[in-house]
Order: sequence, then C-alpha cells, then structure tokens
Amino acid sequence: MSKRIIINSSSKMPVYKQLVSQVENNIKSGDYPEGFLLPSMNVLSATLDISKETVKKAYSILRNLGEVDARQGKGYYVSAHSKNSKLKILLLFDKLSTYKQILYNSFIDKIGDSAEITIRMHSQNVELFEYYLNENLDLYDYYVVTPHFPLDQASQKKVLKLLKRIPNRKLIVVDRLMSELPGNYGAVYQDFVNDIYDGLSQGMKIFKNYSKLDVVTLPSSLYAQSIKEGVERFCKDFNIPVEFYSTISPDMIRPKEAYLILNSQLDFDLIKLVRLAREKKFKVGKDIGIISYNESPINEIILNGLTSVSTDFCQMGESVAEMILERKLAKIKCDFHMIRRGTF
Repeated sequence: MSKRIIINSSSKMPVYKQLVSQVENNIKSGDYPEGFLLPSMNVLSATLDISKETVKKAYSILRNLGEVDARQGKGYYVSAHSKNSKLKILLLFDKLSTYKQILYNSFIDKIGDSAEITIRMHSQNVELFEYYLNENLDLYDYYVVTPHFPLDQASQKKVLKLLKRIPNRKLIVVDRLMSELPGNYGAVYQDFVNDIYDGLSQGMKIFKNYSKLDVVTLPSSLYAQSIKEGVERFCKDFNIPVEFYSTISPDMIRPKEAYLILNSQLDFDLIKLVRLAREKKFKVGKDIGIISYNESPINEIILNGLTSVSTDFCQMGESVAEMILERKLAKIKCDFHMIRRGTF
C-alpha cells in the first residue's frame, strides 16, 4: 500500500472511526488516488490485529460517504469522485418522449457541470435493460432508471432481480415506484391511480358544465388500467357518467361532453377528435371540453391552450438531481396538477 494505516490502541476514538479517518486523510492527501485498491478485510484485520467486523464497519461507512466503492470479487477501491472529480451517472430511460425530455432538461439544469451523464434507452425491453446493466454495472456512481416494463408477472420478477443488482445507495428509480423492491434506494414517482383522481378533482367546477366524461386510451398502454381505475373512482364519487373508447368515431362527438385523451398531446386521436368536432361546428372549450393527459410545452399554443392533467416532470428531474448532489436518497411523490387552458 502507498501509506500504512496505524491503529492507536490508547486512543479514545473507536477503532472503526480511526480506520475511516485515516483512509479519508489518505484519499485527500493523494496517497490513495482514484481507483486505488484498499487492503482486503482479511488482510487489514490480520495486519492490525483487529476483528474483521471492525474493518467491515469502517468500509461500509466509507461506502456510504461515497469515498470508496466495491466490485464483487475484486474488493474495495477509491471512488472516482473522492477528490472532487465529476460524478458518473447512467440514465437508463425507456424512451426520450416529450415528458422525458422535460424531466431530462430539468435534471441537467440542476446537476450542472458536477457530473458526466450517459444515457441509454431500454425501450421497455427487459433483455435490453439486462444487457445495459451487465455492460455498465460498477462503472457509475449513480444509476437513474425508469422502470417501465411489461406488467406481466414474469417480466416484473426479472426486472426486480436486475434492479437488486444495483447497490441501493446508487439506485434512483424514476416515474414509477417499485413497491416490491426493498431497500433504501431513491425514488421520484407518480401514483397513476390516485394522481388522475386528484387531477380531475381540481376541475370539478368546470365539470358541472358537461354532462359526461369520455376517455380515449389505448388498452395496450402500460398504465391504462391504473388510470382507468382512478377515473372510474372519480366519476363514481362525483356522479359523472363516464365511457371509455379505444378509437375516435363521429357518433361519439356530442355537445356538452368532455374528452380526456390519455395517449399523447399530438397523437392522431386528438387530431381526429378536433377535426370531427369542427365538422359538426362544435367549438372546443365551449360546446365540448378536451383534457390531455401529461403536460407539454406546446400545450400553451395549440387550440388556444390545451388543458392537461400531469405529473410535474420538472420537479421530477430536479428532485433526482438534488438527491445526487446532496448524496441523500429518499422516496418522493411528485405533484400532479390540472393546468387549465382554453379547451376546458
């Protein structure tokens, strides 16, 4: 080793704290440079004539402090950011949609130049996610994952197994809470069932102007069933008739009804809905109401302002960055709002 660790048996400071202090000092002085391999627990306990558990406790504290890291089968080494170098962060997103772009931009703005960011898209494919994990495990300080994968039991079981391979102190799951995943990892998420209920509730005064809520969604959407559950509970509690559709047809465009589009702001369903309404001489925002699920910057200018119900994706990105910068992981549910504009 570059510099010996010496234990003072007459000191009032516990041995494990002496170990932590000396390793930290050696890192700060440059005696233990980035990537330096520390002595194994067996070697250090034998050399210093102390218990292996004492060494294990000291190394665990140093890991939590971010000073050292571990690679399975290789031992403990000095972390890349111990000398104020940039953090290495891997973003494993399912796709870079409009909403993920908002999340990403707010994350980048907040994290600043304190980190090197790598982004990969797993496309909701479990095998592709596993490939990226195998290629990059142990190479990054933090792994930020959107765990959007097929909800069947087999896929979810495999995803949980893969996520458990990432140390809790390095893992932040985003946009969906993996309640089955144990540990003190970070999470910034939305609650699909309760959020849509709360978001629609914020428009109760306006709903009084409409006789019915029509919901357009694709059944194949990952969270269509969860959102449907929240919408049905809202409509039942407030005595609002509701009907669900998977396609837009002329006969479903009726006056004094509100339409919730769950796919995306500028998809074909929204375009078709507005076109058919205009053919019937209906004025959007007066004769019919339209609400889009998820906010986008373009909502401010289309249709004289498109009303949306949405998770705060800016808050989501900022919260992830704050956890990393403060090295303090937590589980945070994001705000969800109705943003009222001209269409509702």
